[in-house]
Amino acid sequence: MPPVSTPSPAAPLARLTVDLDEAGHFARSELELHPGLLRHRQADGTAHDQPLRAGLALRHTDHAGVATLSLHDEHQRLASWRFTLAQNPAALRLVRQFDRQIAMLQAPQADAPGEDAPLLCPTCQSVLPPESDDCETCARERAEVPSTWVLLRLWRFARPYRWQLLTGFLLTLASTAATLVPPYLTIPLMDDVLIPFQNGQRIDTAYVTLLLSGLLGAGLLAWALGWARTWLLALVSERIAADLRTSAFDHLLGLSLDYFGAKRTGDLMARIGSETDRLSVFLSLHALDFLTDVLMLGMTSVILFSINPWLALVTLLPLPFIAWMIHLVRDRLRTGFEKVDRVWGDVTNVLADTIPGIRVVKAFAQEKRESDRFKEANTQNLAVNDRINKTWSLFSPTVTLLTDVGLLVVWAFGIWQISKGDITVGVLTAFIAYIGRFYGRLDSMSRIVSVTQKAAAGAKRIFDILDHVSNVPEPSDPVDAPTVKGGLSMRDIAFRYGNRSVIRNLDLDIRPGEMIGLVGHSGSGKSTLVNLICRFYDVSAGSIQLDGTDIRRFRVADYRRHIGLVLQEPFLFFGTVAENIAYGKPGATRAEIVAAARAAHAHDFILRLPQGYDSLVGERGQGLSGGERQRISIARALLIDPHILILDEATSAVDTETEKEIQKALDNLVQGRTTIAIAHRLSTLRKADRLVVMDRGEVVEVGPHDELIARQGHYWRLYEAQARQAAEEDAEHEDALLARHLPQPSAHPTAQN
Repeated sequence: MPPVSTPSPAAPLARLTVDLDEAGHFARSELELHPGLLRHRQADGTAHDQPLRAGLALRHTDHAGVATLSLHDEHQRLASWRFTLAQNPAALRLVRQFDRQIAMLQAPQADAPGEDAPLLCPTCQSVLPPESDDCETCARERAEVPSTWVLLRLWRFARPYRWQLLTGFLLTLASTAATLVPPYLTIPLMDDVLIPFQNGQRIDTAYVTLLLSGLLGAGLLAWALGWARTWLLALVSERIAADLRTSAFDHLLGLSLDYFGAKRTGDLMARIGSETDRLSVFLSLHALDFLTDVLMLGMTSVILFSINPWLALVTLLPLPFIAWMIHLVRDRLRTGFEKVDRVWGDVTNVLADTIPGIRVVKAFAQEKRESDRFKEANTQNLAVNDRINKTWSLFSPTVTLLTDVGLLVVWAFGIWQISKGDITVGVLTAFIAYIGRFYGRLDSMSRIVSVTQKAAAGAKRIFDILDHVSNVPEPSDPVDAPTVKGGLSMRDIAFRYGNRSVIRNLDLDIRPGEMIGLVGHSGSGKSTLVNLICRFYDVSAGSIQLDGTDIRRFRVADYRRHIGLVLQEPFLFFGTVAENIAYGKPGATRAEIVAAARAAHAHDFILRLPQGYDSLVGERGQGLSGGERQRISIARALLIDPHILILDEATSAVDTETEKEIQKALDNLVQGRTTIAIAHRLSTLRKADRLVVMDRGEVVEVGPHDELIARQGHYWRLYEAQARQAAEEDAEHEDALLARHLPQPSAHPTAQN
């Protein structure tokens, strides 16, 4: 496109940040679509314009993590732009808007949408905002504000303990009633004992003893009942929280891999850990206090109205104002605490990233960078909490002020009634005692608004996990697989990651006991195909069959028990070597573990460890070399004796000598099993019965090594490229050896005689 100096039009219809140059290096520019114009703006400010006309086409492709937009006319390609898939949503928006502009130019008189015709949401048909695929209506439905009613969903976990909860409620009712006895006994103490004594009458010792015994007995009874109800409900709340934590974790384990790809480890840890702890504290302490407060307010109100209705009405005057304030503050606290939870998840995410990756942090001297990341997340957490505390600091003292004013009003009204002779001093004294408890509970109830909203926000985050439906569902009518031969058939399968098509129209048959090698460029779909066979994801179209039965008809766990997986980067758990080998078969005997280790050529190096098979393996296998970890993972796969074996780049990350040891172990592993192997070095797949060559999600060639070489197609080009690379590396190695052994010229040559 020719450079221009014309002023930029107003707001573009769509914009794409182009973050790669033609060579694939990171560089930044902007591609803008205006009415009748496509503009490419360079980082230095220069712009290249292409007027839109009928016949132009904007084509979108992606491969190996890089996408391309190319502009074509009827005869040739005019321009192209490369970018990472992070920019893919914006690119798809730009293509849609471009097609609309070209449609208007090609059929201006037809019913093509107008220049400013809006895009519609495919879900609800609402108008999409400019430069966005996100429907605001749907987004509002997704961004659900955590309601306090979400706490009622905890009944699902409280139901098994309903009888203990009922007992706790009755104990709470009894202990609350016991605490209301002492103020009532102050009426006869004042009116029948103390005031008559001031007027010269003698004190009835027996009567006073009876009243004081009643006060003591009520206090002891309230203490015993309070202790019993607190202990019982604390036990129940801990068990409810434990069941909630277990259910959330079990559900999390049942979700498909795409869920974990969109979540941060620290956030999930915070949800299952700290959020359930918060709910446990809420259930054991604050919910109990709230129940006690409600009972206290209700029972106190009944007693106050039974003593003197007018004085009781004056007592309740602050209630409407406090209720209005609670309603006003509740929504702010609710949304605020949800933000606190999200920001705290960011803090734990930094920890979850940095601590496991501390070796990389130190290797690249990025301690300062990680410290700054943590400080930034911590500062955001502080700012959100400050906003909540600003609201709460005004609310709580205001409630206290209202209750103090109410107490003064009761004093004034009570003194006026005493002066008129409507009530006695004892009645006013009992009222003041009850009011102290009434307003104290009212203040406590206002404070529980904060913890209730915290608990509601935490419960919502946990139920977000529990409500998520796995993309790899269990069958409604599962089929048993008593005998598995290992034959796999793929029929017209397709798979997409979001908008990106990874597997397209793939057909492949693998015979029982056959070894298949998957080869192809990075991004050709090899690992995705393996993930589909393992049913980590389900196909978007078509079907994968095991011995003639669609794998979606088997229970997920039952199906995966027949699959052994050896990954490029083996993951070992913290524990002993024996525990890691027996991970897939926890009940394995020591003899079975040793036999698997021998077959994996791991027995000798295991015996050299300090405690042999009982030696502790550090987190993620620290303390072992890459080859040793790989052989332990092979032993782990051998022990379960799978019918289908999948090797995903099992030898790509080790040296040549270690590769030979691992290859010996793999030779033992593949015997008699259907094997699917992905290997970076094509030479390691010579023993495969057939090679399946993939390119851009499709099978382009199938056959033995010699046959594919003879065809001189995709596989031949891959093999030749690797052979040339290996020859160049050998030549460089020989040159280095030759230079090392040749005599070096002297820096100060001496004259020869």
